[in-house]
Amino acid sequence: MNLTSRIILAMLLATIGGISLKFFNDGGYLGSFGELILVDFFTEGVLDIIGQIFIASLRLVIVPLVFFSLVCGVVSISSTSRLGSISIKTLSLYLLTTAIAISLALAFALLFNPGVGIDLALPTSFESASAPSLKEVLINIFPTNPVAAMAEGNMLQIIVFSLLFGIALKSLGSAGESLKRSFEVLNELMINLVKMLIEVAPYGIFALLFSLFAVQGFGMIGDLAKYFFLLVFVLIFHAFFTYGSLLSILGRVNPALFFTKVRSLAVFAFSTSSSSATMPITLDTVKNQLGVRPSIGSFTVPLGATINMDGTAIMQGIATVFISQAYNIDLTMIDYLMVILTATLASIGTAGVPGVGLIMLAMVLEQVGLPVEGIALIIGVDRLLDMTRTAVNVCGDAMVSCVVAISEDEFDSEIFSSKN
Repeated sequence: MNLTSRIILAMLLATIGGISLKFFNDGGYLGSFGELILVDFFTEGVLDIIGQIFIASLRLVIVPLVFFSLVCGVVSISSTSRLGSISIKTLSLYLLTTAIAISLALAFALLFNPGVGIDLALPTSFESASAPSLKEVLINIFPTNPVAAMAEGNMLQIIVFSLLFGIALKSLGSAGESLKRSFEVLNELMINLVKMLIEVAPYGIFALLFSLFAVQGFGMIGDLAKYFFLLVFVLIFHAFFTYGSLLSILGRVNPALFFTKVRSLAVFAFSTSSSSATMPITLDTVKNQLGVRPSIGSFTVPLGATINMDGTAIMQGIATVFISQAYNIDLTMIDYLMVILTATLASIGTAGVPGVGLIMLAMVLEQVGLPVEGIALIIGVDRLLDMTRTAVNVCGDAMVSCVVAISEDEFDSEIFSSKN
């Protein structure tokens, strides 16, 4: 079996096994001894340990992989002016797809009215973390201590330092050749380490999903079914329609072939529910499956994993309409335009902040005068939805990498067209 088939099989077995275990446990069929062995020891013990070690192993390679690959990518770019061109194109495309994502979310939410009929009067108490100011965001992009930035996993600061380091190394000319070769060897080493982790991915994914469904199941969807399935539909629609259209119009490549190539990546991202943890797999996919040369992929992918939040933007749009309808608060067209603007800019402004989705949603709700306490309504199903959002986000990273690479003539069409 190939990797995709093994991951899908692991997901299916974990989902069926986890839901079945929750059903028997909730029904009291396991007994105290069965609950102790199957739930406490096996699920919350052994499988949770395996899953957490797997995620930790993925996170282990993120910082060195981004640093080495980005430095190598900058050194390989013919001129610093091209670096500026690549940066502008990448940032513009990420902002464009985010704006389209939240616009689609608002349109579908207003069409299907997921919150009508709930009629809430007293909101559940909920305290949201405060979002950073624009001044703080701009200052915090630039690292004062690169070692601290790497230790904390502050990806924007790591990207800035890597770009500056790469430009400085490139300016050394022949004097820096030995250091350049060392970085290339270290980059290959990290890529090989990623390939080793990919081989054990099905086991880690099984452990993660079995634990998730054994604890949560599908029971929490209940009254939020309309919100849940509408959000899933818009996420899938955005991935195929928006990304497919941009690939056809801007990239002049076959979208169907693209989605075939990224299916393993999407499944992996869905399982881990983390764009950052999936970043090593995304880098490997865009280079070896899609034909994006390292000089482009090593820049677009880390940046996308940090600021590309199309899935979160869709959640914000639908959640805003859902909460306004649940509390019977009417929003004007100006309010909806403010939602689009705030969510698009916030996708960069809150990058790297823990709980970024809820912080961004709190910003949007406050902007249009909706009760922030409404976030508590959707927290119960957000964990399952986050898995789909992550899959959409990484597909967006791969799509932007392809379009930018094609525009910069750094795209290998033979690799893209191959059936490997």
